[in-house]
Parts: sequence; structure tokens; C-alpha cells
Amino acid sequence: MNKADYDRALYYACRSEWDNLLILMVRTKDDFLSKKIERFLHAFYFQHDSKTVEKYLFELLQYADYANDRARSMQLEVFHSV
Repeated sequence: MNKADYDRALYYACRSEWDNLLILMVRTKDDFLSKKIERFLHAFYFQHDSKTVEKYLFELLQYADYANDRARSMQLEVFHSV
């Protein structure tokens, strides 16, 4: 888990930086994050239904937030175990 990837995903999605989000999708090692980004970008560019786009954006933000929290808790566990 690379915490920076989740921070970037949240940042790019909130600031509507779709090009940077696409680059992150290609570079990240997290397959789930990559798939969430792919689904959202596909819906954003090709779906005419705003509910569908909103659904995929919410899923992306929800996953990035969850994974970010998990990465933070794992870092704290490692820090406190030393």
C-alpha cells in the first residue's frame, strides 16, 4: 500500500484533474484503485447519465479514503511496534 497514491487520488478527484488521475491509474501498484479510477473516467467521458458518473466518483472517493485510513493505521502499527 502506497499512501501517497490514495492521497493523490483524493486530491486529483476533488480538483477535477482528470489527466493526472489517468497517469495515477497507470502508475499505481494497487489494482483496485486502478480499476476504480478506470471506471470513473470511463463513465465521466462516455456516460450521459450523471447518476452513473456520480456513483463511480463516490466509489472512487470512498475506496481511496478507506485505503488511505488503512495505510495510515498500518504505518502507526509499524511505528509503535519498534
